[in-house]
Amino acid sequence: MKFAKIPMATIVRLSIYMRTLQELLEDDVDVISSERLAKQCGVNPAQIRKDLAYFGEFGVRGVGYRVNELVNQIKDILGLNRPWNLAMVGLGNLGSALIRHGNFIKHGYMFTAAFDIDPQKIGKRLPNGLIINHVDELEEIIKQREVHVGIITTPASEAQSVANQLVLAGINGILNFAPVQIQVPDCCHVENVDFTIKLDSIAYHLSFGS
Repeated sequence: MKFAKIPMATIVRLSIYMRTLQELLEDDVDVISSERLAKQCGVNPAQIRKDLAYFGEFGVRGVGYRVNELVNQIKDILGLNRPWNLAMVGLGNLGSALIRHGNFIKHGYMFTAAFDIDPQKIGKRLPNGLIINHVDELEEIIKQREVHVGIITTPASEAQSVANQLVLAGINGILNFAPVQIQVPDCCHVENVDFTIKLDSIAYHLSFGS
């Protein structure tokens, strides 16, 4: 399923809607109005209706959305109706913490490979059962284990080299936590996560009261 010219902000909000709906399912909520869903997601009802309208007709007028159906529909839109295999490159404090995080599995993301260059880490078994391999083995292992997404948590100085290796291994999706902008071919989609940029935004709003 592919939709053209969908604003990235809409895709981000769909993820928020889905996670809220999943929480509602856990609370045995079967049907929810756009007003209630909007309130729980921190947006207005018109925004939810506009976001969903990009992809078709959802919900029943005067009734609302059937929670389970909407979760499945959003999963189809986001491509989450299948598992996604991940590879972690860089098993320092951040990488180690992320690979232990249970939310990845909950949302269909499975770590199937882990890499580092530290001789003291190579060969060690992680809590999820994975063995840390040397980054020199990256291309072979990624192809063997059908990895779809690479996650970079290396120092900034190593991030571009790792990105190059991931691309050569056939990876077209990279989540980059290194504090540097990496360069990849157009066929590869990169999402950068820099916590200090978010902190800069908070500092601005706190300083100027907006």
